Amino acid sequence: MSGDDLLGGGDAEEETDIERARIAQRLIADMRGLPPQEVPDALCRACVGLLPTGLGLSVSVLGDNPDTGVVLCASNDVSTQLAELQYTLGEGPCREAVRLCAPVLATDLARTPDAERWPLFSVQAVKAGARAVFSAPLTGAGNALGTLDLYRDTPGSLSSDHVRTVLLVADAVTLAVLALDQASDFEGVVTWLSGAESDREEVHQATGMIMMQLGVSAEEALLRLRARAFTQGRTATQVARAIIERTMDLRDD
Repeated sequence: MSGDDLLGGGDAEEETDIERARIAQRLIADMRGLPPQEVPDALCRACVGLLPTGLGLSVSVLGDNPDTGVVLCASNDVSTQLAELQYTLGEGPCREAVRLCAPVLATDLARTPDAERWPLFSVQAVKAGARAVFSAPLTGAGNALGTLDLYRDTPGSLSSDHVRTVLLVADAVTLAVLALDQASDFEGVVTWLSGAESDREEVHQATGMIMMQLGVSAEEALLRLRARAFTQGRTATQVARAIIERTMDLRDD
């Protein structure tokens, strides 16, 4: 079914809902029965098989504070780096998708307008090997629970059919995660988020330590943590761990 068919009315919407549910069922089937620690990689492999070829992907999840989102799974190192960059720098397509609760498509990070929308992220992303980045929110109850982020090493837009596929997969990922979380035969599915939760808690803990050490607000403490990460070419999580382990002290600035 083409994107134009989606404008046809109720029947088209019902068909889209059915397709979304079918994709979610496929994702659930690929993950069900696996040890919790293997679920993120299985989710990543399943998404790669559903999406257009030539795209790297990552899935990020958010906590109570969207500033401390973490990477749940990624198809390669560049995908991981792009997701971490956006949370370290505080800007980028995935941050925009969360804020707008809508997809954000950046077709060429080396040229305007995309290069000007996120000046820090664009430079670092191009250095990492990405020219185009596409982000779709994982939307639940009207809020973004995370993002499905894609990149390509060449500039250019996605076709309307590919955009539709990306949005369907993003919705299906949300449905699959919620369904697994509620399934009695997958009790404790939240443990496969434990690694992400641990990373997020490290950033929270380090932010609290900076607040106490420097007598600043939570917002300024997080900004200082990000600034140190950026200047050292590290992720916010890596800097947070160093602060917690007391191998780094921002009072030395």
